[in-house]
Amino acid sequence: MTQEERLIQIKQLLKEKHQLSTRKIATHFKVSFDTARRDVIHLTTTGQAVRIHGGLMEINQNSVPDFLARNQIQSPIKLKMTQMAKRFVHPGQCDFIGSSTTLKQLCPLLNGTDVQIVTNSIDNALSMLTSPIPSVRLLGGLINKSQRYIYSEAALETIRKIHFNTAFIGASRVRADGVYAPRMEDAEIVRAAIKHANQIVLVAEKYKFTNDSTSPYMSAPLEKIDVLITDTPLTDKQRQFFDPKTQIIPIMKE
Repeated sequence: MTQEERLIQIKQLLKEKHQLSTRKIATHFKVSFDTARRDVIHLTTTGQAVRIHGGLMEINQNSVPDFLARNQIQSPIKLKMTQMAKRFVHPGQCDFIGSSTTLKQLCPLLNGTDVQIVTNSIDNALSMLTSPIPSVRLLGGLINKSQRYIYSEAALETIRKIHFNTAFIGASRVRADGVYAPRMEDAEIVRAAIKHANQIVLVAEKYKFTNDSTSPYMSAPLEKIDVLITDTPLTDKQRQFFDPKTQIIPIMKE
């Protein structure tokens, strides 16, 4: 059994038991304690479960936790993904950065870089206030307090008047045909941005391909994705979702 298959089964067990100890995982799957511990670390650092003493606890993946709850997960894996994403930011560009707890970690890395950033995320904007550059345009409109993004028809109209070098987007779920979000307004903002961008960079962990969160609104078809930055290598089937020209960059080995 591969680690990916085991992780899927661990999440299924969590739905039934709600909590699992590392030792129970090792016994159930007949693997070493160290292997079970690595599985626990992987699930908790990627936000698929909550770390508790001696094991892990279920996160309800059928609904998307609010931004502040997701933001409590301090993930070194997410940081490595955003460090890779930063390589696609170049001085003189005008880039869009979508609302995402992962992309929020990209924003502080841009302080001191001479770029223009457009975002609908309050936290993205706040993360880039510690130096005179980059230039930051926070789109105006109604604040979604639980997800901490802004939406309005005026925001969409502003985006339509801007040409982006790169649009950085996140995902709640990735299906075979596209990137999906839990709320229509956020998906609309992303769809508008990618229509006016030379390059689309999707930053999404591999588990986003297999989770079952309620995310019905497509924000981007996969054929539009130029670069995918993820945590571990995709399966052959998952790679086939993308155009052969899409650059897929896992930041970790299996």
